[in-house]
Amino acid sequence: MAGLQTYLAFAETVRHGSFAEAARRLGLSASAVAKSVARLEEDLGVRLFQRTTRQVSLTIEGQTLYERVCRIADEIEALHDEASGARAEPTGTLRLNAPVVLGRMLILPALAALRRRHPALAMEVELSDRQVDIVGERVDAALRIGPLADSTLSARRIGQHQIVVIAAPHYLEQHGQPATPADLAGHACLRFRMPSSGRVRPWDFIVDGSLLELNPPSAVTINDGEALVAAVAEGVGLAQVPDYMTTRAIEAGRVVEVLAAFRPPPLPISLVYPSARRITPRLRALMEALAPGER
Repeated sequence: MAGLQTYLAFAETVRHGSFAEAARRLGLSASAVAKSVARLEEDLGVRLFQRTTRQVSLTIEGQTLYERVCRIADEIEALHDEASGARAEPTGTLRLNAPVVLGRMLILPALAALRRRHPALAMEVELSDRQVDIVGERVDAALRIGPLADSTLSARRIGQHQIVVIAAPHYLEQHGQPATPADLAGHACLRFRMPSSGRVRPWDFIVDGSLLELNPPSAVTINDGEALVAAVAEGVGLAQVPDYMTTRAIEAGRVVEVLAAFRPPPLPISLVYPSARRITPRLRALMEALAPGER
């Protein structure tokens, strides 16, 4: 019968997508991890991975086993905390995902204080605009914007952000300033293509007390928020973006807000984590660092 370390080697291979990276994390050779997984498949009598020269991907049986192994690993961690008296000082590695720009604005400033307060806590931070599978990829927590759609996740609100329309002053001097959202038809609109879905994000406004969703013709479509703001600053056109992306450009006078009277309602920024998992000392430390007023 395969031992616990064999199952953990399997789980690390899933989480990191290769035997080589799993081996590096476990302090083993890639061949040792591959042989361990092969023995597990032989022991169980099922194929857990579809293997190619570039990567490994899970079979249906592999996905089922991986979810069970993750739950067992969580239980082992909980037993360890209880046996050690659930000490307040968090240890181990906290795995966190956040959108690139939002992570730079919220996570990176909190890291120094978090490390000073909890020196035994290690952080693995992935800044990516892709929508990660928090449970499947064994991520401890992630930053999400807007209403929480996934019922398997719990959320701790840590703030909010506003969507704003911006333009460069020299663009407005040449083309005039829109007075209402209807005026956007006469302007060059720069649209954002969401990396997670591939969809072009609509523009939202409050008009006569109601939420209005517009899809103005796209003069330029960009899948990177910072590049979108940079293009606006160059005078290419107008864009609707989160306010946290515009702070420096507005302070420098490179862009200004327009249509401020038609701003849509602010959207919540939340730290989300799997509902089925307990709040570990590591996760609680992160919550306190990001939202110290929340308990």
